[in-house]
Amino acid sequence: MLLPTLNGNNCIIAAERIYASYSALELSISVAALEKYATSGVIDDDLATYQQYLSQQQLQELRRILHLQIKVSPVVVSQFLYTPQGEFLLRRLTQVIKTKSRQPQPGFYALRSALILAAAEPGGLTILNLLRKYPTSSIHLDLAESLGIAGELEKLVNETNRAIAAVSQKSNIEAASVSQLDFSQLPDLRTQGKFKLQKHTLKFFDLTRNRILLTDIYIPNGQNHAHVIVISHGLGLDSSNFQYLATHLASHGFAVVVPNHPGSDAKQLRALLNGHASEVAKPSEFQDRPLDVKYILNQLEKANQSNSRFKGRFNLQQVGVFGQSLGGYTALALAGGKINFEQLKKDCQLEALQDTWNVSLLLQCRALELNSNTQEYNLRDDRVKAAIAVNPITSSIFGKAGLSQIQIPVMIVGSSGDTVTPALYEQILPFSWFANSQKYLVMLVGGTHFSTIGNSNSTSSQIALPPEIVGDASQGRRYMNVLSLPFFQTYVTGKSKYIRYLNAAYTQTISTKSLSLSLIQSLSTTELAQLLNRDFKQAKPAKK
Repeated sequence: MLLPTLNGNNCIIAAERIYASYSALELSISVAALEKYATSGVIDDDLATYQQYLSQQQLQELRRILHLQIKVSPVVVSQFLYTPQGEFLLRRLTQVIKTKSRQPQPGFYALRSALILAAAEPGGLTILNLLRKYPTSSIHLDLAESLGIAGELEKLVNETNRAIAAVSQKSNIEAASVSQLDFSQLPDLRTQGKFKLQKHTLKFFDLTRNRILLTDIYIPNGQNHAHVIVISHGLGLDSSNFQYLATHLASHGFAVVVPNHPGSDAKQLRALLNGHASEVAKPSEFQDRPLDVKYILNQLEKANQSNSRFKGRFNLQQVGVFGQSLGGYTALALAGGKINFEQLKKDCQLEALQDTWNVSLLLQCRALELNSNTQEYNLRDDRVKAAIAVNPITSSIFGKAGLSQIQIPVMIVGSSGDTVTPALYEQILPFSWFANSQKYLVMLVGGTHFSTIGNSNSTSSQIALPPEIVGDASQGRRYMNVLSLPFFQTYVTGKSKYIRYLNAAYTQTISTKSLSLSLIQSLSTTELAQLLNRDFKQAKPAKK
């Protein structure tokens, strides 16, 4: 439901002064002074009062922040800010940004209105546009709260950087320990394989759950009893986003199955933006996504027995799963990860959420709405023999107790610039919880949450993302091709010769400056805790 006042001419009242309070001290500056400084670099008398307290570097940083633009559709902003996750973030921000009355509720609505209106401006969402659209004559900032939030964010960034640096250092050590192989003499996994392929789009209907599962299947020509790889897309995406990976794997002899998860795909996101849905995904998706895969594999088993087109084409007893973001959760659930309701109850208390900037927790906490008292929610599929999870959510939905249930080979991929599922808390620390020995952690240094997502079909209803928040996607996709192929060849088809590629030394040979690559095979929670000088405690599983 887009507000009817998106035209900037409708905004009669705009913020004229900012009042910043710290304890008993209150400072004020006019918005006009900030605009003048941002556009021309001129410091007028109003701003000059505070110049003595700021270094030249801080002043330059202030000007940069005032110029910072976020190009995003006002429709997207509007619909997000009406979701439970958006409203939660707004409430956190209104602890800092307040109206003259200092009451939270008027500030909540004022800030939401200003954000939507500012996003509709030609210059995009900027601080100055936000100030221009704020529907009161003054804005009051709580500097103590602001500094607290800044400190939280700085701590998260610093800890993440230290953890990623530790992974890179450990990767160098592991690379040095690998017996020297001349990787140039090995087949180049970046090239397409020898198999031509056929693509089929099938429509399955799970009557029990009333789910229509439109599914793309890529089959290598001339290959019978092909091992199956399932690819699970992320929230708001569809099967077309991983066509690049499906075709690469199929060209090397795999049958690749790519479902569209109807409750959390691009159509669901479009419904949200059009006002036909109130949330980007229902809590039931935590159960339905793995069940989608189970159902499709069951139907393919039937087709493998009697369907003239597919008879004998699939090996469905040795399956691999690849997933990104919420699809990463799906892959880990199928691999044996169990939903950890006890951990969720601990981490999703209001007091705990108010102290975190891990946005993915807002999604994970929705799983508490599942009926945990009557069902185990063990979503494991014994046919799945190996799993790759890229930018997955893990920390609370599984926790240490849930991830330690996974006994099959697993690869976790994280990105240093991921602000959706932060690498430290959702990939690096959780990697240390795996109890199995055949595990790999890959870090894309310079990557974001979106760096491995392929382009969608032209007919898709997806919203294009700005290049600056995607990163070097072409290189990210190449990495997924090169890492997935030897992982699945080793642990799904049992071709041991491919394990030569699954080490830090090999990843160093294909790593680039724009998006560097680190791979490690071991990292303990103790090592990580010592590095970051903190204790990572998880709720213990309940005794039965």
